[in-house]
Amino acid sequence: MTKKIMKAIDGNTAAAAASYALTEVAAIYPFTPSSPMGEKVDDWAAHGKTNIFGDKVLVTELQSEGGASGAVHGSLSAGALTTTYTASQGLLLMIPNLYKIAGELMPGVFHVAARSIATHALSIFGDHSDVMACRQTGVGMIASGSVQEAHDLGLATHIAALETSLPFIHFFDGFRTSHEISKIEMIDPEDVKKIAPYDAIARFKDNALRPEKPMLKGTAENPDIFFQAREASNPYYNDAPELVQDAMNKVASITGRSYHLFDYIGHPEAQRVIIS
Repeated sequence: MTKKIMKAIDGNTAAAAASYALTEVAAIYPFTPSSPMGEKVDDWAAHGKTNIFGDKVLVTELQSEGGASGAVHGSLSAGALTTTYTASQGLLLMIPNLYKIAGELMPGVFHVAARSIATHALSIFGDHSDVMACRQTGVGMIASGSVQEAHDLGLATHIAALETSLPFIHFFDGFRTSHEISKIEMIDPEDVKKIAPYDAIARFKDNALRPEKPMLKGTAENPDIFFQAREASNPYYNDAPELVQDAMNKVASITGRSYHLFDYIGHPEAQRVIIS
């Protein structure tokens, strides 16, 4: 590990900083309380900050969240490491593209400052009703509970997405974490280079759509073929838990902070266990 860098920042900035290292394209649309993530990435790119590949992130603001997620899908298809940032109703507008991105086994990352969906009234605070509405799309989901976790697990999410060839939502509480200012230990981009999944990145880019490697997309299939293809993606999901834990272990190797898919606290020979 390199020398510790301590900063007082909010959760949005922590997640955005983690994402910048392994992002080539960010398709954004502002939506409270996630707007500062896209704003930070845009600001850093405008001032010449580079990712671990030595390039500035290409940031483009679309006219809606649906446009942003469509741009994420297209950018991933072209072989660019792509990220977006959103919340609440904005995330719901991305659901159709989440199905496509997951179905096509693309490692996009969606950083979400979780917020209530409007019911009897609109609330800019609240619950996880937005991210829970995305569970059936096929995306992986990783939750952070603090500003430090938003930074650490934000990075782990990008690594996990690449290693599993699946899209991931990394989420944390809107306002409670997204706007909480906390003093955290920053991850040095030079350390990220030590654990970046270069083989997975090369594999992803090799599958990119390009003139020399055409592919068929957007077809309609009858049930006999459709469900064979759906079943064919099962191994990717079967392998995902182990690969997500491996991504967390890689982050721990440069930070000294360990994260696990689950933690057991109790007697090693317990006969009854409460899972919460």
